[in-house]
Amino acid sequence: MIKKNSPQAWFLAMRPKTLPAAATPVIVACALACHEKSFQWKPALICLLFAIIAQVIANLANDYFDYKKGSDNEERLGPKRAVAEGWIAPEVMLRATIVLLLLNLTLGLLLLPYGGWKLIFVGLCIAIFAFAYSGGPYPLAYHGWGDVCVFVFFGIVPVGFTYYIQTLQWNLPVTICGVSVGLVIINILVANNYRDRFSDTKVGKRTSIVLFGEKFGEWFYLLNGIVAVLCCQYFWLEKTIWAALLPIVFLVFHIQTWKEMITINQGRALIGILEKTARNVLIFGGLLSIGLLL
Repeated sequence: MIKKNSPQAWFLAMRPKTLPAAATPVIVACALACHEKSFQWKPALICLLFAIIAQVIANLANDYFDYKKGSDNEERLGPKRAVAEGWIAPEVMLRATIVLLLLNLTLGLLLLPYGGWKLIFVGLCIAIFAFAYSGGPYPLAYHGWGDVCVFVFFGIVPVGFTYYIQTLQWNLPVTICGVSVGLVIINILVANNYRDRFSDTKVGKRTSIVLFGEKFGEWFYLLNGIVAVLCCQYFWLEKTIWAALLPIVFLVFHIQTWKEMITINQGRALIGILEKTARNVLIFGGLLSIGLLL
């Protein structure tokens, strides 16, 4: 029995198993900066903290708005949500989300000496995304834009700007890293939406899988991982051979998880696929980072 407003309730509300999606882009960007002998540990640490807190903010906001929209009901198969279960009152969750957002924006100000005043706009865009994803008059996740948002804000943006803050440049290698990481991280959302496709349809949550169907979701998941590894083959041109070779190992875990997902097809057992997908994100990020460092 989880007590209302207990540390356990808040810990679960933060969805710790999704946090690899926040840490991986920063780690990969730092590995690339280190490869180019431009790594700076202070801004890198701030970027890591900012990214993790931003992920938590998005999770809390999603918990609140999905409850308000009726998506978190008894038919939902995923992990229990704090507001829907009564562990945290809706108004308390919203206040906590706003406070955490303000604190994170303050933390982001520490990056201005490294990356310049333009980072203010990046921080504001991230803040807007955290709420617009599942809240506001046009919640992006409810209109098929969730995958695009994850690709941009968990791939291109964190990888690109973590690298930029340390090097003051943006080049093709960092774009390749951002694209590949973004594609892999999308699968966390795909696994989640594949599991909830029936309940999402009933409440009018038009995810890409609801819009295009079950088979689309299955092939989308598989191709995201394959294309991510293909992107890494660019590093043959940079003569960074291990950054091209090591990510191929990720495909062993990726394809195995995909096979499990399509075999299970539906039901609460798909919760395990979400967890394995998050693990795979870490594996991919780790392999790419080691390859860049080697």
